Amino acid sequence: MKRNFNIFLVSILIAFASCSFTPKSFDDPDKDKLLMQLITYLLEEGHFEPKAINDDFSEGVYMRFLKQIDPFKNYFYQSDIDDFERFKTEIDDQILNQEVRFFNLVYERLMLRILDTRAVYNQVLSAPFDIDLEETFSTDYDDKAYPTSKAEMKDNWRKQLKFSTLANYYDLVTEEAKEKDETDDQKKSLADLEIEARETTLKSLNETASYMDDLRRDDWLSIYINAIAEEFDPHTFYFAPQDKDRFDAQMSGKYEGIGARLQKRMDEISITELISGGSAWRQNKLEVGDVILKVRQEDESEPVNVVGMRLDDAVKLIKGPKGTNVILTLKKVDGTIEDLSIPRDEIELEETYAKTSTVKKEGATFGIINLPKFYVDFEDYNNRNAASDVKKEIQRLKAEGMQGLVLDLRNNGGGSLKTVVDLGGLFIKEGPIVQVRSTGQDKEVLKDTDRSVEWDGPLVILVNELSASASEILAAAMQDYKRAIVIGSKQTYGKGTVQNIIDLNRMIRGNTNGDMGAFKFTTQKYYRINGGSTQLEGVKSDVVVPDRYSYIDIGEKDQDNPLAWDEIAPATYTIWNNVFDYETTIQNSKNRMNSSAEIKLIDDNARWVKAMRDQSEYQLNFSAYSTAIEQKEEEAKRFDELSEYQTDLNFESLPYELSLMAQDSVLKVNRTRWRENLSKDIYVEEAINVLSDLKDSYKINKLAQIKD
Repeated sequence: MKRNFNIFLVSILIAFASCSFTPKSFDDPDKDKLLMQLITYLLEEGHFEPKAINDDFSEGVYMRFLKQIDPFKNYFYQSDIDDFERFKTEIDDQILNQEVRFFNLVYERLMLRILDTRAVYNQVLSAPFDIDLEETFSTDYDDKAYPTSKAEMKDNWRKQLKFSTLANYYDLVTEEAKEKDETDDQKKSLADLEIEARETTLKSLNETASYMDDLRRDDWLSIYINAIAEEFDPHTFYFAPQDKDRFDAQMSGKYEGIGARLQKRMDEISITELISGGSAWRQNKLEVGDVILKVRQEDESEPVNVVGMRLDDAVKLIKGPKGTNVILTLKKVDGTIEDLSIPRDEIELEETYAKTSTVKKEGATFGIINLPKFYVDFEDYNNRNAASDVKKEIQRLKAEGMQGLVLDLRNNGGGSLKTVVDLGGLFIKEGPIVQVRSTGQDKEVLKDTDRSVEWDGPLVILVNELSASASEILAAAMQDYKRAIVIGSKQTYGKGTVQNIIDLNRMIRGNTNGDMGAFKFTTQKYYRINGGSTQLEGVKSDVVVPDRYSYIDIGEKDQDNPLAWDEIAPATYTIWNNVFDYETTIQNSKNRMNSSAEIKLIDDNARWVKAMRDQSEYQLNFSAYSTAIEQKEEEAKRFDELSEYQTDLNFESLPYELSLMAQDSVLKVNRTRWRENLSKDIYVEEAINVLSDLKDSYKINKLAQIKD
């Protein structure tokens, strides 16, 4: 499946391990230069569609980097941009020479400007705003000019801070009016509320400033490197070491630690959530709201003070190998100070994994499996993955008498290519699932070779605009086989490319520069078994239903530098041999959706959301601002009934999960909330209707076959 990439990877690793053949040496003691060497080499030698690193490329990196680090034009002056401008067509030369002079200039200037602006916004927020002044604020930052003077910069900040403060002030005034109506006793004056609104704005800014203070030069350099990488395509990306750890945890759904989520606000690192089933949750002594003061390893005598420490650095101290302990010095919620020893263990992120429910309609039992992503353990594929989990859930559903299955891939951004091939094989006897192609290579057809079929009954796949990559592969394959009916958005996300990740440390002999991170880059494109690409175009649903994303630009085609759509020859495959009447079932579903008042209202809501997002001009006069807010709130009321929609379907957990929930209150709450949402989900309701129609068409056609 990854043959071509593996040949490339093996050749690299052999080159770096062998003294007899070294096509490229990566041993520069300068970490910046070494990192640039590694990235540019992989981009030029390994990317699916290498680009010429020339003046046009340079301009793209220049514009992207400046937009990423100062998107609202809050820091740089026009004079700064004039200084940077001379590098606009020189960045390509610096990249090829592994230099970061442009980055260094911008970074050093940015650090100065960030310090300057703190004095500016503190001064602006030290005095009341004139809320009666007729003026407007624009959020169209692309057309906004950089300020040419300190006075202009201050006025830009003033308008932006006034806009934020007006929102706070409006909320406070509205809340105070409600309390006055209830108690008939004015507690705070309008002047007091205005002060409180400014204080809230300042607090938010200070929290942002604290976060930015934690960013090191390496963090900003990562942004610059990704400005280079993303000029190739939107999915080529450099992972700094801590980002790679997070990515691995997201893909596998597990990591080794204590099972707590942390948050830093100002100088304090506190517990925001205990992960259900984790060691801290099982121990039941750590609490949400506890503040971590110090961290000590069990084999060390001295603790490390983490007050004011970067969150990532504190997390590194707390995480560790399964079977070890970490000692936290805590300021408890009640104010007491205590040391707590917590065992580390393998933590599973339950929200990553497939979850299942049964539902009955007219005496028939149906199943729904929600799959958040195509997860996999990169270290051990057989340990746990999406395909093996879905297989188990199907078996459990069949034991409950399931007569139709909904596979919910909405908001599923993809994952492992091998996993989607294995998962697709659960629904067909054997045959191709997807085709992949590397630059200059023949296509490779990835097939299911296991003739067993886990589920051969009615199948519906739910998708939306955020169903991407592996989700699109599965939906497309089942659609081409006529194995499933796809219900959802007009088209899915449209990501038809394959990425591979390489650990940069493996490319360096005798690395003394510390962890270099990892690099994810596009190495292949994939194609449907009918030869078409999902790149840009996505998968077109058999039954199109609107949702809140319908008119928002969020797909691959709306990203910068996406690879182009193309097509190749189809693979050899046989349409699924069944007795379901797909065409009639699809038409019946379309008829229901077209006549649904709720679907019409959802479409109206989607258009309204689009209009709200497109607004870029706002009133800074409080009276006009209030009128606009109240008008929007009044307009939004007509969509309230969407949140009140209720089906007559009742969703139930499987027996094995009921026993788990009896021991795990967090799991019980999460599953109960999920099932409640399912009972309000018009898309799930229609999916069940379609399954019911397919089931009935099977009976009719089967009887016809018997008579014949």
